[in-house]
Amino acid sequence: MPIATPTPGSALLSPTDHALIMIDFQSQMAFATKSIDTTLLRNNAALVASAAAEFKVPTILTTVAEKSFSGPMFYEVTDPFPGQALFDRTSMNTWEDAAVIGEVNRIGKSRIVLSGLWTSVCIVGPALSAIDQGFEIYVIADACGDVSSEAHERAIERMIQAGARPMTALQYLLELQRDWARSETYDATTGVARKLGGAYGLGVTYAKTMFGASEGAH
Repeated sequence: MPIATPTPGSALLSPTDHALIMIDFQSQMAFATKSIDTTLLRNNAALVASAAAEFKVPTILTTVAEKSFSGPMFYEVTDPFPGQALFDRTSMNTWEDAAVIGEVNRIGKSRIVLSGLWTSVCIVGPALSAIDQGFEIYVIADACGDVSSEAHERAIERMIQAGARPMTALQYLLELQRDWARSETYDATTGVARKLGGAYGLGVTYAKTMFGASEGAH
Protein backbone atom coordinates (compact mmCIF):
# COMPACT_ATOMS: atom_id res chain seq x y z
CA MET A 1 0.00 0.00 0.00
CA PRO A 2 1.42 3.44 -0.88
CA ILE A 3 2.17 5.90 1.91
CA ALA A 4 0.51 9.32 1.60
CA THR A 5 2.66 12.41 2.17
CA PRO A 6 1.63 16.11 2.16
CA THR A 7 3.54 16.87 -1.05
CA PRO A 8 2.34 18.01 -4.49
CA GLY A 9 2.21 15.64 -7.44
CA SER A 10 5.01 15.88 -9.96
CA ALA A 11 2.60 16.66 -12.81
CA LEU A 12 1.48 19.90 -11.15
CA LEU A 13 2.99 23.12 -12.49
CA SER A 14 5.04 25.50 -10.39
CA PRO A 15 6.19 29.02 -11.33
CA THR A 16 9.78 27.89 -11.87
CA ASP A 17 9.41 24.62 -13.79
CA HIS A 18 8.00 25.77 -17.13
CA ALA A 19 7.91 28.38 -19.85
CA LEU A 20 4.73 29.88 -21.27
CA ILE A 21 4.31 30.56 -25.00
CA MET A 22 1.38 32.80 -26.00
CA ILE A 23 0.77 32.51 -29.72
CA ASP A 24 -1.00 34.75 -32.27
CA PHE A 25 -3.49 36.56 -30.07
CA GLN A 26 -4.04 38.95 -32.98
CA SER A 27 -6.96 40.76 -34.56
CA GLN A 28 -7.10 38.83 -37.82
CA MET A 29 -6.95 35.50 -36.01
CA ALA A 30 -9.68 36.54 -33.59
CA PHE A 31 -12.09 37.66 -36.32
CA ALA A 32 -12.57 34.07 -37.50
CA THR A 33 -12.54 32.46 -34.05
CA LYS A 34 -15.97 30.98 -33.34
CA SER A 35 -15.33 28.29 -30.72
CA ILE A 36 -15.25 30.84 -27.87
CA ASP A 37 -16.78 34.28 -27.40
CA THR A 38 -14.21 36.96 -28.18
CA THR A 39 -14.78 38.79 -24.89
CA LEU A 40 -14.22 35.58 -22.93
CA LEU A 41 -11.17 34.76 -25.02
CA ARG A 42 -9.62 38.15 -24.31
CA ASN A 43 -10.41 37.80 -20.60
CA ASN A 44 -8.86 34.34 -20.41
CA ALA A 45 -5.77 35.44 -22.33
CA ALA A 46 -5.41 38.35 -19.91
CA LEU A 47 -5.78 35.98 -16.97
CA VAL A 48 -3.01 33.73 -18.28
CA ALA A 49 -0.67 36.62 -19.10
CA SER A 50 -1.30 38.34 -15.77
CA ALA A 51 -0.74 35.11 -13.83
CA ALA A 52 2.54 34.45 -15.63
CA ALA A 53 3.75 38.01 -15.09
CA GLU A 54 2.87 38.00 -11.38
CA PHE A 55 4.69 34.70 -10.81
CA LYS A 56 7.62 35.69 -13.07
CA VAL A 57 7.13 32.72 -15.38
CA PRO A 58 9.45 33.03 -18.41
CA THR A 59 7.08 33.92 -21.24
CA ILE A 60 7.45 34.05 -25.00
CA LEU A 61 5.03 36.25 -26.95
CA THR A 62 4.90 35.46 -30.65
CA THR A 63 2.89 36.71 -33.62
CA VAL A 64 2.51 35.71 -37.25
CA ALA A 65 2.79 38.29 -40.04
CA GLU A 66 1.99 41.07 -37.59
CA LYS A 67 2.47 44.04 -39.91
CA SER A 68 1.48 42.48 -43.24
CA PHE A 69 -1.66 40.56 -42.31
CA SER A 70 -2.63 39.54 -38.78
CA GLY A 71 -2.38 42.81 -36.88
CA PRO A 72 -1.24 43.64 -33.36
CA MET A 73 -1.29 41.30 -30.41
CA PHE A 74 -4.07 41.80 -27.85
CA TYR A 75 -3.04 44.50 -25.40
CA GLU A 76 -4.41 42.24 -22.65
CA VAL A 77 -1.51 39.90 -23.43
CA THR A 78 1.25 42.46 -23.97
CA ASP A 79 0.42 44.90 -21.14
CA PRO A 80 1.57 42.55 -18.34
CA PHE A 81 4.99 42.37 -20.06
CA PRO A 82 5.90 46.02 -20.70
CA GLY A 83 8.77 46.46 -23.12
CA GLN A 84 9.03 42.77 -23.98
CA ALA A 85 9.83 42.12 -27.63
CA LEU A 86 7.48 40.00 -29.73
CA PHE A 87 8.76 37.23 -31.96
CA ASP A 88 7.11 37.69 -35.36
CA ARG A 89 7.07 34.62 -37.60
CA THR A 90 6.23 33.51 -41.11
CA SER A 91 5.68 29.88 -40.09
CA MET A 92 2.29 28.75 -38.82
CA ASN A 93 4.11 26.30 -36.53
CA THR A 94 5.91 28.30 -33.86
CA TRP A 95 8.27 25.36 -33.26
CA GLU A 96 9.68 25.78 -36.79
CA ASP A 97 10.80 29.36 -36.09
CA ALA A 98 14.52 29.48 -35.29
CA ALA A 99 14.29 32.67 -33.20
CA VAL A 100 11.53 31.27 -30.98
CA ILE A 101 13.39 27.99 -30.54
CA GLY A 102 16.51 29.93 -29.63
CA GLU A 103 14.53 31.61 -26.85
CA VAL A 104 13.08 28.26 -25.71
CA ASN A 105 16.62 26.90 -25.41
CA ARG A 106 17.84 30.04 -23.65
CA ILE A 107 15.06 29.72 -21.05
CA GLY A 108 15.87 26.04 -20.65
CA LYS A 109 12.62 24.57 -19.33
CA SER A 110 11.49 21.06 -20.25
CA ARG A 111 7.83 21.93 -19.64
CA ILE A 112 6.02 24.25 -22.04
CA VAL A 113 2.56 25.74 -21.54
CA LEU A 114 0.77 26.87 -24.71
CA SER A 115 -2.16 29.16 -25.44
CA GLY A 116 -3.26 31.01 -28.54
CA LEU A 117 -5.04 31.04 -31.89
CA TRP A 118 -5.94 28.84 -33.67
CA THR A 119 -5.97 25.59 -31.71
CA SER A 120 -5.88 23.27 -34.71
CA VAL A 121 -2.97 25.00 -36.44
CA CYS A 122 -0.86 27.28 -34.26
CA ILE A 123 -1.22 25.24 -31.07
CA VAL A 124 -1.24 21.70 -32.50
CA GLY A 125 1.91 22.45 -34.50
CA PRO A 126 4.20 23.38 -31.59
CA ALA A 127 2.53 20.92 -29.22
CA LEU A 128 3.17 17.87 -31.39
CA SER A 129 6.61 19.11 -32.43
CA ALA A 130 7.73 19.75 -28.84
CA ILE A 131 6.36 16.43 -27.59
CA ASP A 132 8.29 14.70 -30.39
CA GLN A 133 11.48 16.31 -29.04
CA GLY A 134 10.87 15.18 -25.45
CA PHE A 135 9.16 18.23 -23.93
CA GLU A 136 6.15 18.05 -21.61
CA ILE A 137 3.27 20.10 -23.00
CA TYR A 138 0.34 21.72 -21.22
CA VAL A 139 -2.41 23.48 -23.21
CA ILE A 140 -4.68 26.12 -21.68
CA ALA A 141 -7.81 25.07 -23.53
CA ASP A 142 -10.03 28.05 -22.74
CA ALA A 143 -7.26 30.46 -23.71
CA CYS A 144 -7.25 28.95 -27.19
CA GLY A 145 -9.80 29.25 -29.97
CA ASP A 146 -10.55 28.08 -33.48
CA VAL A 147 -12.81 28.65 -36.48
CA SER A 148 -15.40 26.24 -35.05
CA SER A 149 -16.05 24.24 -31.90
CA GLU A 150 -15.42 21.09 -33.92
CA ALA A 151 -11.98 22.31 -34.98
CA HIS A 152 -11.05 23.31 -31.43
CA GLU A 153 -12.27 20.11 -29.80
CA ARG A 154 -10.64 17.78 -32.33
CA ALA A 155 -7.38 19.69 -31.92
CA ILE A 156 -7.51 19.33 -28.13
CA GLU A 157 -8.24 15.60 -28.50
CA ARG A 158 -5.37 15.18 -30.94
CA MET A 159 -2.93 16.81 -28.54
CA ILE A 160 -4.18 14.78 -25.57
CA GLN A 161 -3.70 11.59 -27.60
CA ALA A 162 -0.08 12.67 -28.16
CA GLY A 163 0.43 13.27 -24.42
CA ALA A 164 -0.41 16.94 -23.88
CA ARG A 165 -2.19 17.92 -20.66
CA PRO A 166 -5.17 20.29 -20.94
CA MET A 167 -6.03 22.89 -18.32
CA THR A 168 -7.94 26.17 -17.97
CA ALA A 169 -6.87 29.76 -17.43
CA LEU A 170 -8.17 29.98 -13.85
CA GLN A 171 -6.68 26.59 -13.08
CA TYR A 172 -3.31 27.90 -14.30
CA LEU A 173 -3.45 30.87 -11.91
CA LEU A 174 -4.51 28.78 -8.91
CA GLU A 175 -2.02 26.00 -9.64
CA LEU A 176 0.81 28.52 -9.55
CA GLN A 177 -0.37 29.73 -6.12
CA ARG A 178 -1.52 26.32 -4.83
CA ASP A 179 -1.25 27.25 -1.14
CA TRP A 180 -2.92 30.35 0.31
CA ALA A 181 -0.25 30.41 3.02
CA ARG A 182 2.20 31.65 0.38
CA SER A 183 1.80 35.21 1.50
CA GLU A 184 4.32 36.69 -0.92
CA THR A 185 2.00 35.99 -3.88
CA TYR A 186 -1.35 35.98 -2.09
CA ASP A 187 -2.33 39.55 -2.93
CA ALA A 188 -1.24 39.21 -6.53
CA THR A 189 -3.20 35.99 -7.02
CA THR A 190 -6.40 37.25 -5.44
CA GLY A 191 -5.98 40.56 -7.31
CA VAL A 192 -5.82 38.80 -10.68
CA ALA A 193 -8.74 36.56 -9.67
CA ARG A 194 -10.89 39.51 -8.59
CA LYS A 195 -10.29 41.31 -11.87
CA LEU A 196 -10.41 38.42 -14.34
CA GLY A 197 -11.65 35.34 -12.49
CA GLY A 198 -15.34 35.62 -13.35
CA ALA A 199 -17.78 34.38 -10.72
CA TYR A 200 -14.93 33.14 -8.54
CA GLY A 201 -13.43 36.61 -8.56
CA LEU A 202 -16.78 38.09 -7.55
CA GLY A 203 -16.87 35.64 -4.67
CA VAL A 204 -13.42 36.71 -3.50
CA THR A 205 -14.46 40.37 -3.67
CA TYR A 206 -17.70 39.67 -1.79
CA ALA A 207 -16.02 37.69 0.98
CA LYS A 208 -13.30 40.28 1.51
CA THR A 209 -15.71 43.21 1.43
CA MET A 210 -18.48 41.76 3.58
CA PHE A 211 -16.52 39.70 6.09
CA GLY A 212 -12.84 40.57 5.68
CA ALA A 213 -12.35 36.92 4.75
CA SER A 214 -9.02 35.47 3.67
CA GLU A 215 -8.34 32.17 1.93
CA GLY A 216 -5.20 31.80 4.03
CA ALA A 217 -7.08 31.93 7.33
CA HIS A 218 -8.03 28.85 9.35
